[in-house]
Amino acid sequence: MRGPDAMQESLFTVAKLDDFVPVDHPLRAIRLLVNDALAAMNTRFNEIYADSGRDSIAPEKLIRALLLQVFYSIRSERQLCEQLRYNLLFRWFVGVALDDPIWDHSTFSKNRDRLLAHQVVEGFFAEVLRLADSRGLLSKDHFSVDGTLIQAWASQKSFRPKDGSDDQRPGGGGRNAQADWKGQPRSNDTHASTTDPDARLYRKSHNTASILCYQGHALMENRNGLVVSAVVSHADGFGERKAALAMLDALPSTTRRRSVGADKAYDTPHVAAHDTRRGGSAIDGRTTRHSSYRISQSIRKRIEEPFGWSKTIGRIRQTVFRGLQRVDQQFKLTITANNLMRLARIPVAVPCGARP
Repeated sequence: MRGPDAMQESLFTVAKLDDFVPVDHPLRAIRLLVNDALAAMNTRFNEIYADSGRDSIAPEKLIRALLLQVFYSIRSERQLCEQLRYNLLFRWFVGVALDDPIWDHSTFSKNRDRLLAHQVVEGFFAEVLRLADSRGLLSKDHFSVDGTLIQAWASQKSFRPKDGSDDQRPGGGGRNAQADWKGQPRSNDTHASTTDPDARLYRKSHNTASILCYQGHALMENRNGLVVSAVVSHADGFGERKAALAMLDALPSTTRRRSVGADKAYDTPHVAAHDTRRGGSAIDGRTTRHSSYRISQSIRKRIEEPFGWSKTIGRIRQTVFRGLQRVDQQFKLTITANNLMRLARIPVAVPCGARP
């Protein structure tokens, strides 16, 4: 018998948002971790907000909404607020009741900027790592480090001489005409982007084109592939090494020796030997003869996984923010989301020392 093409809504309903979310949905485990981390930040939230005045958007809901934006590759706050109106899963994860009004996207953006100004993202990143450490999931001895380029939200046409002159020769007609810089020297010393002054002209290798970008750096522990430190710097030839040393120095002090794996661009132990470099590699048999060196070189490749996930899902291949601080906050939030996904997939805590 054919069913009728009609919809009859009930006058009353007793269903809750939790009833619409499958019991095995991946966001359930992630939400528990997020709530534990946010509960530990209650003191910091009290310091940010005044004791009186009009209620703002709860910072806990802001953080959960920003995580959803990363998990589901939502391109803007406008689209995020739109989906919160009708997506029951999103409402459940953020903590918005079925009949509660959703904020305007401009209000959401203003409240988000308050979190960025008070470095809430850094605190949330640290609390997630604290949860992982309390479960024995972090290695204290073996790490891997690497960097990646983040394309800036600025075009090549915005890269203008600092003295105010015009070095762009028109290459065609129209409102958005092509520009021709052939034969003209352009460098970060003489030029800067008028759209994003913190962006730098840089290329990954001699075989690639130069782009306006930033450098994102990550330090990963080798036990479960969790990123324990993340930072964004200006793009230059020394940024990766400087950032690696800074992240290692920021780790809690210990009397035990540590190993750090990286690709051959670093060329220091436990880094892949740069044998093709003029004069040979700085690494000799005193390092390469050990079995721990081979293990470190095998595991270090896992650091590409959070970078790959962050660029395809987290949308940091090209940032939508401008300025070093804003890009750094976006990078840390995206890496934190990746850590949460990894933590949610680890069913049982691994005792300390069980794996390298």
